[in-house]
Amino acid sequence: MSAEERPEDSAPVPGPEPAPAPHPGPAPVLDPGPAAAAGSGGPVSITVCPDGPLLVRGGYELLDGEDRPIDPGRATVALCRCGASSIKPFCDGSHKRARFRAR
Repeated sequence: MSAEERPEDSAPVPGPEPAPAPHPGPAPVLDPGPAAAAGSGGPVSITVCPDGPLLVRGGYELLDGEDRPIDPGRATVALCRCGASSIKPFCDGSHKRARFRAR
């Protein structure tokens, strides 16, 4: 086989990967399956942010008022406490504009 006929030379050369597009809002809600809906599978931790959201990490399952699963789209979520979020139950930072204060 000559140098011009080597199969490794005919393989396509991968180009640079396109940069991810900036995403101005919350991540889209996809269906990553049951493993992602349960968070990372580790112990659940809930962190109360002063005058802000609840940060939930770990092996959680998020359900709506009718016990239907809500896909969080990520392993750690910020849940709204102020009631002003436009993406409830998730926080969108509205607590700052609403000047929410935890009691």
